[in-house]
This record gives sequence, C-alpha cells and structure tokens, in this order.
Amino acid sequence: MQQELITRTEAGVLWLTLNRPERRNALSPDLYAALLRALEAAGRDDAVGAVVLAGAGPAFCAGGDVARMNRQSGEPPAPRPERIAALRARTRVVEHLHCMPKPTIAMIRGAAVGAGLSLALACDLRYGDPTAKLRTGFANVGASGDFGGHYFLPRIVGPARARELYLRSPMVPAGQALALGLLHELFSADRLETEVAAIARALANGPQPALGHIKANLNDGLALGLAEVLERECARHVDCVDSADHKEAVRAFVEKRPPVFQRSGAAGGRDPN
Repeated sequence: MQQELITRTEAGVLWLTLNRPERRNALSPDLYAALLRALEAAGRDDAVGAVVLAGAGPAFCAGGDVARMNRQSGEPPAPRPERIAALRARTRVVEHLHCMPKPTIAMIRGAAVGAGLSLALACDLRYGDPTAKLRTGFANVGASGDFGGHYFLPRIVGPARARELYLRSPMVPAGQALALGLLHELFSADRLETEVAAIARALANGPQPALGHIKANLNDGLALGLAEVLERECARHVDCVDSADHKEAVRAFVEKRPPVFQRSGAAGGRDPN
C-alpha cells in the first residue's frame, strides 16, 4: 500500500511530502491523520528545527478529494454534530503549521487549491516555481471553505482582495501570487528544492528559542492589543537575553565569526495541544 505521507529529516529539517500524485495529492482521511501525527511529533522533537511541506509529482495539493466526496454523496450522512467535530479535528493540522514554535515552509509546485491552499497559507513562508498556481476553489464545488483560509487570506492579501479570491475563485498564476504576497519568492523549477532546503537549513540552525518567540509575537500581534503585545514581547525578549544562544551570538559578534547555536528546543510558540 502506498505511503500517503513521506517523511524525512535532514540537517534539522523535517520534510513532509504529500504522496498521492495520481490524485494531485488530494487529502484523504489517512493523509490528514498522518500529517497531524507528524506535526505533533515535530513540535516536541528538539532534533527538528524547521518543517517543509511539499507535494509529490506536479502538484502541491488539490485540496479535498472530490472523487471521494462524489462516492460518499449517495451514502447516508453521519449526524451533523459528528461531521462538524470530525472536520474540526482534521483542521488541527493548520493550527500546528501556524502555531508550532518552529518555522514552517510550503514548497509549491503546480496547483495549491482549496484546503491545499489553506495548508500553504498556514505556513510561515511559501516558495514556488513558475508552475505554481493557487485557487481558493471552494465556490467551484458549492462549498464555503474550511482549514482556516478565511483567517489567513485576508491577513496576507487584505480583506478586499480576499473577498474576490473567495467569491470569484480565480486561478492565480505564480507571478501574480508573488505580487499579492501569497508567495514570498519564485525560483526556477530546477532550483526550487535546493533553494528551499538552504532556507530551511539556515532556519533550523538558527536560535530556536528566539525564533519560537518571534513567531509567537507575530501571531499575538494578529489578535491582541498593543499593550498586551508589548507585555509579551518584553517577557520573551528578557528570556532570550538570558539564553545561551544570545550569549553565543554576542561572543561571535565580538570575535567576528558566525554564531553556533544549540538546537535545544524551540521555546515560545503556542502549542496547539
């Protein structure tokens, strides 16, 4: 049986590859569960300093498996509360991508549609090649959308553009996605994985507690008032100043050499658990 999620760890970077290329990596119940387990484990694993999410084959992720939806359409549905609870449990995947105290990166080739786009938007950084194309896609199948896209998209492109992208559901090509801020940078197809690997390694070898605190500060800034953000910033900054990483960085600056940080656990980001 095909392994629907391929995992590997290299140089402190956990690579998670959605592996249903024949279905453009459409999300199945087994794939949701595997992703959730991998992300929960990554958040606790000091050996992991960054996470890259990618898709096997020519697509990133087509979102929900529409063929499976069609097969299930003739079956008696489960009670509504059960279906809501089951969907909400699956959406914990995006909470982990967004909230874990470690940088998360989406490497996008081809289509990122529906829940697949939401997975990418939940990541801290998104890089693609010229084949990347992004679409909300929910209106096209008569659905409103899930997996946090309504949270992430207005914060990335602004509320007016997010309304257009959801209501009209255009396919956004790579260049336009870059201009809108949906992608942080475009690389040629033959350089994408090499460039993303270098970015991820640099983050994994960075000051993990500080990066976790930075991520927590940025997430808090989306929801909290200035006074509360300042309180949390100050507390986290003092914790960083007391850390071995800060002392190493100061010594390295004086000695005119690159700092060597310890991967001793990323502090600061909110654990979705």
